[in-house]
Amino acid sequence: MLLKYFYDDMLAQASYFVGCPAGGTAIVIDPARDITPYLEASEKHGLKIEYVTETHIHADFVSGIRELAHATGATMLVSDEGDENWKYQFPPTDKVQLLKDGDEIMVGGVKLEVIHTPGHTPESISFMVTDSSADEPLGIFTGDFLFVGDVGRPDLLEEAAGIMDTREEGARQQFANVERFKEMPDYLQVFPAHGAGSACGKALGAVPSTTLGYEKRFNPAFQFDNEDAFVDWLLEGQPEAPRYFGQMKYINKVGAPLLSELPELERRTDTDVPQDALVIDTRNGADFADAHLPDTVSIPASAGGFNTYVGWYVDFEGETYLVAYDDQIDSIMQALRAVGVDNVPAYYSADELDFGGETVPQQTPKQIYDAGVKIIDVRGASEYDSEHIPGVKHIHMGKILDHLNDIPKEEYFAVQCGSGVRSQVVASLLQKHGFHNVINMQGGISAWKQANLPLEQG
Repeated sequence: MLLKYFYDDMLAQASYFVGCPAGGTAIVIDPARDITPYLEASEKHGLKIEYVTETHIHADFVSGIRELAHATGATMLVSDEGDENWKYQFPPTDKVQLLKDGDEIMVGGVKLEVIHTPGHTPESISFMVTDSSADEPLGIFTGDFLFVGDVGRPDLLEEAAGIMDTREEGARQQFANVERFKEMPDYLQVFPAHGAGSACGKALGAVPSTTLGYEKRFNPAFQFDNEDAFVDWLLEGQPEAPRYFGQMKYINKVGAPLLSELPELERRTDTDVPQDALVIDTRNGADFADAHLPDTVSIPASAGGFNTYVGWYVDFEGETYLVAYDDQIDSIMQALRAVGVDNVPAYYSADELDFGGETVPQQTPKQIYDAGVKIIDVRGASEYDSEHIPGVKHIHMGKILDHLNDIPKEEYFAVQCGSGVRSQVVASLLQKHGFHNVINMQGGISAWKQANLPLEQG
């Protein structure tokens, strides 16, 4: 058996290439939309990708299942579990095989057994893998059911898809999953679909894999014997679900368009940016602060959560434009297409633009503190609850447009986050919506602490 691991750092998303060298075949589990790594692995090892599958209808990225199947002729294996709201609706021309709990897939001499593990989503499945060289399983591809140090959140159907009164049922299903896995052998390796930084859980570990025995000992989810206590623990403190999650649920259910079907990207060198569209300046934050085109929003391509940040604000029914350097545009478009931002007619070449005199004022925490400037904290709720600056107004960065009437427009105010990146995103967004007295706090709360300025805990 051959096992290769692929990881998207920006989305904290893992996928797997499982092959049988003796049989000359392979399967890819939870593929990303950029299928190049899987095609390269297939060619390198001389294995034909016979199947491509996924553990559930993903919410945080566009699945590459159709892209890879169309490129290789592979059969798509998808879950047939869950209710009618979560049945796949791929085009009838796609080659699809439906999976139920207990089904087995043979990839040469490698056996994958389907385990229905609902809770994160109703249709979620895991794959128990057994190599032909052994009569006992090697491990489990757990998707978003079980992570290193955590389990998948059960509230996304409400948060992202608007299906109400499902979070508690999902949490109870997760408890049942954990109880079932407690009876499985400790030696089983666990291969999850996400790592630290993913919004699909609240405390994911950073190592790529684990063992079931280790999780039984140290994962908080395995320490509960009482179902109600487990439910309370799991539902508390989940991170904010980015707005684009709902779109991902839909597009992955009906089947994402193939990349070859998307329109070509136009390169522009004028400065006539559309005011009614989202225009994202992908340069670094300092350059944007010094000069930028009016009505553009600063989301640096170098930011760790670049495409997630874009996902908070993009209108999937409308057009999105970019300001970008020519040598970065391909990687930027790859990152955006990973979260379904496909309607991008053009980009404005930062190599040739005259950015004019628009700026974002920057001040240190000490300057802001000494001047008594009001502060808006745009971090997540858990960050704010951990510690915050006294008297700040807390509005999560992704919900800022819902609270424009709660923000002072006539007086100066500062925007603050952890390090100054998210706050500049918000400051530029507020500028686009007519707030011209906004200041970005340099260095965020980290710099505030370094300056020994007052903080409140909890």
